[in-house]
Amino acid sequence: MLPNFPLMDMLYNYYTACTCSLSDVFFIILAYLFGSISTAILVCKIFSLPDPRTFGSQNPGATNVLRLGNKKAAILTLCGDVLKGFIPVYLCAYMQSHSLILALVAYAAFLGHLYPVFFHFKGGKGVATALGVISALSLKIALMLLITWLVIALGFRLSSLAALLSAFCAPVYFYLFSHQPIYWLLSIAISILLIWRHRTNIDNLLNKNETKINP
Repeated sequence: MLPNFPLMDMLYNYYTACTCSLSDVFFIILAYLFGSISTAILVCKIFSLPDPRTFGSQNPGATNVLRLGNKKAAILTLCGDVLKGFIPVYLCAYMQSHSLILALVAYAAFLGHLYPVFFHFKGGKGVATALGVISALSLKIALMLLITWLVIALGFRLSSLAALLSAFCAPVYFYLFSHQPIYWLLSIAISILLIWRHRTNIDNLLNKNETKINP
Protein backbone atom coordinates (compact mmCIF):
# COMPACT_ATOMS: atom_id res chain seq x y z
CA MET A 1 0.00 0.00 0.00
CA LEU A 2 1.21 3.50 -0.90
CA PRO A 3 1.09 6.21 1.79
CA ASN A 4 -2.07 8.29 1.54
CA PHE A 5 -0.44 11.40 0.08
CA PRO A 6 -2.25 13.29 -2.73
CA LEU A 7 0.92 13.43 -4.85
CA MET A 8 1.55 9.70 -4.46
CA ASP A 9 -2.08 8.98 -5.33
CA MET A 10 -1.84 11.13 -8.42
CA LEU A 11 1.33 9.41 -9.65
CA TYR A 12 -0.15 6.00 -8.96
CA ASN A 13 -3.26 6.93 -10.96
CA TYR A 14 -1.10 8.01 -13.90
CA TYR A 15 0.88 4.80 -13.65
CA THR A 16 -2.20 2.59 -13.69
CA ALA A 17 -3.96 4.58 -16.45
CA CYS A 18 -0.99 4.80 -18.82
CA THR A 19 0.27 1.87 -20.86
CA CYS A 20 3.68 2.65 -22.35
CA SER A 21 4.12 0.88 -25.68
CA LEU A 22 7.31 0.27 -27.62
CA SER A 23 6.34 3.07 -29.98
CA ASP A 24 6.06 5.45 -26.99
CA VAL A 25 9.59 4.52 -25.88
CA PHE A 26 10.83 5.03 -29.44
CA PHE A 27 9.18 8.46 -29.58
CA ILE A 28 10.74 9.50 -26.26
CA ILE A 29 14.20 8.51 -27.54
CA LEU A 30 13.53 10.29 -30.84
CA ALA A 31 12.52 13.44 -28.96
CA TYR A 32 15.81 13.37 -27.06
CA LEU A 33 17.79 12.94 -30.29
CA PHE A 34 15.84 15.76 -31.95
CA GLY A 35 16.54 18.00 -28.97
CA SER A 36 20.23 17.09 -29.22
CA ILE A 37 20.55 18.91 -32.54
CA SER A 38 22.39 22.13 -31.65
CA THR A 39 20.79 24.89 -33.71
CA ALA A 40 23.33 27.49 -32.58
CA ILE A 41 26.35 25.47 -33.72
CA LEU A 42 24.78 24.57 -37.08
CA VAL A 43 23.60 28.15 -37.77
CA CYS A 44 27.01 29.58 -36.88
CA LYS A 45 28.64 27.14 -39.31
CA ILE A 46 26.22 28.18 -42.07
CA PHE A 47 26.93 31.88 -41.45
CA SER A 48 30.70 31.28 -41.05
CA LEU A 49 30.59 32.58 -37.50
CA PRO A 50 32.79 31.43 -34.60
CA ASP A 51 31.64 28.41 -32.62
CA PRO A 52 29.36 29.87 -29.89
CA ARG A 53 30.95 27.46 -27.40
CA THR A 54 34.20 29.43 -27.73
CA PHE A 55 32.74 32.94 -27.52
CA GLY A 56 31.07 35.11 -24.89
CA SER A 57 29.24 32.98 -22.35
CA GLN A 58 30.26 29.84 -24.30
CA ASN A 59 26.61 28.85 -24.37
CA PRO A 60 25.20 27.51 -27.66
CA GLY A 61 22.05 29.57 -27.52
CA ALA A 62 20.37 32.50 -29.28
CA THR A 63 21.55 35.16 -26.80
CA ASN A 64 25.19 34.20 -27.23
CA VAL A 65 24.82 34.04 -31.02
CA LEU A 66 23.40 37.57 -30.86
CA ARG A 67 26.61 38.66 -29.14
CA LEU A 68 28.42 37.65 -32.35
CA GLY A 69 26.69 40.57 -34.02
CA ASN A 70 24.46 38.66 -36.44
CA LYS A 71 20.78 39.20 -35.65
CA LYS A 72 19.58 36.93 -38.46
CA ALA A 73 21.66 34.04 -37.11
CA ALA A 74 20.34 34.72 -33.59
CA ILE A 75 16.71 34.70 -34.79
CA LEU A 76 17.24 31.44 -36.70
CA THR A 77 18.85 29.91 -33.62
CA LEU A 78 15.94 31.00 -31.44
CA CYS A 79 13.37 29.61 -33.88
CA GLY A 80 15.25 26.33 -34.24
CA ASP A 81 15.57 25.84 -30.49
CA VAL A 82 11.86 26.55 -29.97
CA LEU A 83 10.81 24.22 -32.79
CA LYS A 84 12.89 21.27 -31.64
CA GLY A 85 10.98 21.42 -28.37
CA PHE A 86 7.61 22.08 -29.97
CA ILE A 87 7.58 19.56 -32.84
CA PRO A 88 8.05 16.27 -30.88
CA VAL A 89 5.45 17.22 -28.28
CA TYR A 90 2.98 18.48 -30.88
CA LEU A 91 3.29 15.28 -32.93
CA CYS A 92 2.85 13.20 -29.79
CA ALA A 93 -0.26 15.20 -28.88
CA TYR A 94 -1.57 14.79 -32.46
CA MET A 95 -1.34 11.03 -32.01
CA GLN A 96 -3.46 11.45 -28.84
CA SER A 97 -0.84 9.98 -26.53
CA HIS A 98 -1.44 9.81 -22.79
CA SER A 99 -0.52 12.98 -20.88
CA LEU A 100 2.24 11.12 -19.03
CA ILE A 101 3.84 10.15 -22.37
CA LEU A 102 3.50 13.74 -23.54
CA ALA A 103 5.31 14.94 -20.42
CA LEU A 104 8.10 12.38 -20.91
CA VAL A 105 8.51 13.35 -24.58
CA ALA A 106 8.64 17.03 -23.57
CA TYR A 107 11.27 16.39 -20.93
CA ALA A 108 13.31 14.22 -23.30
CA ALA A 109 13.44 16.98 -25.93
CA PHE A 110 14.41 19.49 -23.24
CA LEU A 111 17.15 17.21 -21.88
CA GLY A 112 18.44 16.70 -25.41
CA HIS A 113 19.09 20.42 -25.73
CA LEU A 114 20.84 20.58 -22.36
CA TYR A 115 22.85 17.39 -22.76
CA PRO A 116 23.11 16.67 -26.52
CA VAL A 117 24.50 13.26 -27.43
CA PHE A 118 25.89 14.70 -30.69
CA PHE A 119 27.99 17.36 -28.93
CA HIS A 120 29.57 15.52 -25.99
CA PHE A 121 26.56 16.26 -23.74
CA LYS A 122 27.46 19.98 -23.60
CA GLY A 123 24.42 21.97 -24.67
CA GLY A 124 22.55 25.18 -24.03
CA LYS A 125 20.61 26.43 -21.05
CA GLY A 126 17.24 25.40 -22.41
CA VAL A 127 15.12 28.56 -22.26
CA ALA A 128 13.93 28.54 -25.89
CA THR A 129 13.46 24.76 -25.99
CA ALA A 130 11.49 24.89 -22.74
CA LEU A 131 9.25 27.53 -24.34
CA GLY A 132 8.80 25.20 -27.31
CA VAL A 133 7.67 22.19 -25.28
CA ILE A 134 5.38 24.36 -23.13
CA SER A 135 3.85 25.92 -26.27
CA ALA A 136 2.84 22.45 -27.45
CA LEU A 137 1.28 21.64 -24.07
CA SER A 138 -0.43 24.98 -23.39
CA LEU A 139 -0.18 27.97 -25.72
CA LYS A 140 -1.83 30.15 -23.08
CA ILE A 141 0.83 29.42 -20.47
CA ALA A 142 3.61 29.75 -23.05
CA LEU A 143 2.35 33.26 -23.95
CA MET A 144 2.21 34.18 -20.26
CA LEU A 145 5.81 33.06 -19.80
CA LEU A 146 6.91 34.89 -22.94
CA ILE A 147 5.31 38.10 -21.67
CA THR A 148 6.99 37.57 -18.28
CA TRP A 149 10.37 37.12 -20.01
CA LEU A 150 9.90 40.18 -22.24
CA VAL A 151 8.87 42.46 -19.37
CA ILE A 152 11.93 41.52 -17.29
CA ALA A 153 14.34 41.45 -20.25
CA LEU A 154 13.24 44.84 -21.60
CA GLY A 155 12.98 46.38 -18.16
CA PHE A 156 16.38 45.25 -16.83
CA ARG A 157 18.13 44.30 -20.12
CA LEU A 158 19.23 41.05 -18.47
CA SER A 159 18.36 37.89 -20.37
CA SER A 160 19.45 35.60 -17.54
CA LEU A 161 17.31 37.41 -14.95
CA ALA A 162 14.32 37.16 -17.27
CA ALA A 163 14.95 33.43 -17.73
CA LEU A 164 15.29 32.79 -14.00
CA LEU A 165 12.13 34.68 -13.04
CA SER A 166 10.23 32.95 -15.84
CA ALA A 167 11.47 29.60 -14.51
CA PHE A 168 10.09 30.47 -11.08
CA CYS A 169 6.77 31.54 -12.62
CA ALA A 170 6.28 28.44 -14.81
CA PRO A 171 5.15 26.04 -12.03
CA VAL A 172 2.86 28.75 -10.64
CA TYR A 173 1.21 29.28 -14.03
CA PHE A 174 0.79 25.54 -14.58
CA TYR A 175 -0.67 25.09 -11.10
CA LEU A 176 -3.20 27.87 -11.68
CA PHE A 177 -4.13 27.34 -15.33
CA SER A 178 -3.44 23.72 -16.30
CA HIS A 179 -5.89 20.86 -15.83
CA GLN A 180 -3.11 18.26 -16.00
CA PRO A 181 -1.19 17.84 -12.70
CA ILE A 182 1.54 15.92 -14.53
CA TYR A 183 2.34 19.07 -16.53
CA TRP A 184 2.75 20.96 -13.27
CA LEU A 185 5.30 18.35 -12.16
CA LEU A 186 6.98 18.63 -15.57
CA SER A 187 7.24 22.41 -15.19
CA ILE A 188 8.91 21.98 -11.79
CA ALA A 189 11.44 19.53 -13.26
CA ILE A 190 12.18 21.88 -16.17
CA SER A 191 12.48 24.91 -13.90
CA ILE A 192 14.92 23.16 -11.55
CA LEU A 193 17.24 22.34 -14.45
CA LEU A 194 16.88 25.82 -15.95
CA ILE A 195 17.91 27.40 -12.67
CA TRP A 196 20.79 24.93 -12.30
CA ARG A 197 22.04 25.72 -15.80
CA HIS A 198 22.01 29.42 -14.92
CA ARG A 199 24.07 29.02 -11.74
CA THR A 200 27.00 30.99 -13.23
CA ASN A 201 24.60 33.75 -14.23
CA ILE A 202 23.22 33.81 -10.69
CA ASP A 203 26.74 34.44 -9.37
CA ASN A 204 27.22 37.20 -11.94
CA LEU A 205 23.90 38.79 -11.03
CA LEU A 206 24.78 38.75 -7.33
CA ASN A 207 28.17 40.30 -8.12
CA LYS A 208 26.53 42.83 -10.47
CA ASN A 209 28.71 41.91 -13.43
CA GLU A 210 26.21 40.06 -15.63
CA THR A 211 26.37 41.03 -19.31
CA LYS A 212 23.37 43.08 -20.40
CA ILE A 213 21.43 42.82 -23.66
CA ASN A 214 22.60 45.39 -26.21
CA PRO A 215 19.97 48.08 -26.92
